[in-house]
Amino acid sequence: CQIRSTEWKNKTVVTGFILLGFGNHPELDSLLFLMFLSIYVVTITGNTFIIVLMVANRHLHTPMYFFLGNLACLEICYSSTILPKMLLSYLGGDRSISVNKCFTQYYFFGCLAAAECYLLAVMSYDRYLAVCKPLHYPSRMNGKLCLQLGAASWISGFLSNSILTFLISGLDFCGPNEIEHFFCDSFPIIKLSCSDTHVVGLVTSVVAGVCSLPPFLLTFSSYLYIIITVMRIPSASGRKKAFSTCSSHLIVVILFYWSILTVYVLPHHDTQISPVFSVFYTILTPLVNPLIYSLRNKEVKEALRKQTSKLLAFRGLPSVKKKEVTTLNELQVWTQLYGM
Repeated sequence: CQIRSTEWKNKTVVTGFILLGFGNHPELDSLLFLMFLSIYVVTITGNTFIIVLMVANRHLHTPMYFFLGNLACLEICYSSTILPKMLLSYLGGDRSISVNKCFTQYYFFGCLAAAECYLLAVMSYDRYLAVCKPLHYPSRMNGKLCLQLGAASWISGFLSNSILTFLISGLDFCGPNEIEHFFCDSFPIIKLSCSDTHVVGLVTSVVAGVCSLPPFLLTFSSYLYIIITVMRIPSASGRKKAFSTCSSHLIVVILFYWSILTVYVLPHHDTQISPVFSVFYTILTPLVNPLIYSLRNKEVKEALRKQTSKLLAFRGLPSVKKKEVTTLNELQVWTQLYGM
């Protein structure tokens, strides 16, 4: 039973919620289960592969891959916070979730989402230094600073959402108990409260804005400077390839931040469109990040080739010829930016 009558404060106390997901369409449950299961398996496999490869290959022990490893770890935790419960609901038809489990899911989801906002900004700053300030990059982005920036991203994310979780968990819920979302998110939960939610809603938007807007501006500015530098490459083919890589990164980043800002910061908070926008930053981003940031990278491909050769016990494979770089500027971009 998800709603219990009690004399306490003469209210009906909600003991659990119902996650409505993408609507009441039982005929689509099997299709949605298979689709999200495939996405989850690919997400976990791709990000785990990135972590293992970066740990095993000493040539990838650089600041850029340190942050990519953090991102891959974050994406695994991020997806595992939401998708397993969704898969179980489509498999068994039980969409109920207890209040405590709902708040726990929201806490870890919010912490990891905020941490990703900061981490993407840190990664863009790292690439800005590597491409636009190559002579100062080794001294500025040293091991100590990498650890500090990585730790700050994680800690900031967990601290910021701890405040929101504390405020939301203090609200009273008297019914109804149906959350118009596929996971426990802030505004759909707040909508169900019978308390005064004005302050909590305002604080949620402010905290979400602080966690997403400044990192987005830093990320966008960094990529803008990177693209300007890339456009100075004399070689047309080199310029085209570098711009393609930069633009694909920027598109994913913009979709991630734009969807978060749309859901949490803009004033409408339409719970019916929130699930649609939430798909971008909860499901699609963890899925495509390994491909966009790592698997298109020549250094990662080379490391994969070497590890595969060792695994299969093949020796004496011919080395892959690297494309000749004609100018110092192009060399700096390829070696410092993406190794492609």
